[in-house]
Amino acid sequence: MSDLTYPEEGGTRRRPLPGGYHHLVEEAPLGHGRQVLRAAGEAITTFRMHRAAGTVIRADAPRAEPGVAVDVSLGVGRLRLRAPCRVVWAVAEEDRIGFAYGTRAGHPECGEEAFLAELRADGSVWFTVTAFSRPAVPLTRLAGPLVPVLQRLYVRRLGHTLRRLANG
Repeated sequence: MSDLTYPEEGGTRRRPLPGGYHHLVEEAPLGHGRQVLRAAGEAITTFRMHRAAGTVIRADAPRAEPGVAVDVSLGVGRLRLRAPCRVVWAVAEEDRIGFAYGTRAGHPECGEEAFLAELRADGSVWFTVTAFSRPAVPLTRLAGPLVPVLQRLYVRRLGHTLRRLANG
């Protein structure tokens, strides 16, 4: 039995995204070529991207693989926001590397978020974050329309951080 707080496990792999949630799809260019893809994929799947962006990550494995428990937290002191997750899928293909995690009990949102580096036909490498979520606790319900704005800002920070990491 899954400990996820939503029934659409793996929903970030499919289109359309599950209904009844706020949807987020953000893309950022990273550079060109297989070396950039490999470096980006390594930074994504080892949680280095998250950590370099200032996120505290505690995972029960060094690499994102299905089933790995991940505790994500942002902020400082009493303002630290804890977000328990579990990796629901991972991919390490010739042209795509990444993973998705889903929310567990105690997460302020309910849903799933995927982080993917992709080498496109023209040789460009792109970072894509795909997510579906809805508030799960009073604080995020109260924050209402501010939550998607904060999510987009966080994703843009991840993109800038990953671009730096992937281009050494």
